Amino acid sequence: MNRICELLNVQYPIVQGGMGNVSNAELASAISNAGGLGTIGAGTMSPEEVENLIIATKGMTDRPFAVNVPLTVASNVKEILKLLIKHKVEVVSLSAGNPAPYIPKLKEHGLKVICVVASVYHAKKAEAAGADLLVAEGYEAAGLNSPYETTTMVLLPQVSKSVSIPVIAAGGIADGSGMAAAFALGAQGVQMGTRFIATKEAPFHERYKTSLVEADDTKTLIVGRSTGKIRRIYDTPYAQKLIQLEKNGVSPEEFITHTSEDHHILGAVKGDLENGFINSGQIAGVISDVPSVKELLETMMKEAREAVSMLNNRFI
Repeated sequence: MNRICELLNVQYPIVQGGMGNVSNAELASAISNAGGLGTIGAGTMSPEEVENLIIATKGMTDRPFAVNVPLTVASNVKEILKLLIKHKVEVVSLSAGNPAPYIPKLKEHGLKVICVVASVYHAKKAEAAGADLLVAEGYEAAGLNSPYETTTMVLLPQVSKSVSIPVIAAGGIADGSGMAAAFALGAQGVQMGTRFIATKEAPFHERYKTSLVEADDTKTLIVGRSTGKIRRIYDTPYAQKLIQLEKNGVSPEEFITHTSEDHHILGAVKGDLENGFINSGQIAGVISDVPSVKELLETMMKEAREAVSMLNNRFI
């Protein structure tokens, strides 16, 4: 049996990436109900907001789901982790910070711990700290990104060879062929964020979904290099404003204000692409439809098996 499926008690080794502050129970529960692992992201939410989101998700699915906690971004990390224990959330995903101080307590209470890493060094450290699984996230991924700028195809095989625990690939995956490629490089599962935006159950603005479907291979860009706050977003009018701010020498503090979650919500939820931004991975250029979550997962599994079969035929 696939180790990811066994550890997470899911049908398919497909995980939703944590989408902080635009996370919602509707999409996370739909993914879990369809056989994957839905994830809600704590982002900068208050503990009360996170608790309400957990309760809402539990009301929509009896399947396992995860909560992603970005450690250097989330407020009140300890309180949020206590909530996960209180509500018996089965899986926690820790990112954007050092997970070592938190893993023992979570595992003591039976939670499975996923750590998101962007380097071999951090992968080894997370394994040594007791992580159950790793997400190796490449530079193709949407949203906050690593300063290392290592792509998935380069990062994944190195991480997979450096640890003994299962590795999930993230960044640049949106279909079954991408999933098969990730498995060929050592992954035992995949994590997707951008692809799940363009699904029927995702309660985001139609301009967001349409943008992803219409995207070509050059439609995402990186902002924040000059401030040390690297983020991959979709190329919109507001994104161009951010680029211009950097050219003008914006301070890190001012840049954070212009990329706050208020601006994220304006773009993703309200569809205001002139005053808000939308996160997007480079994989947007591959997206061409808006299926249901169930259709997406079933299609991906079918495509992955076909891709492996095709490769077998090519090598024989």
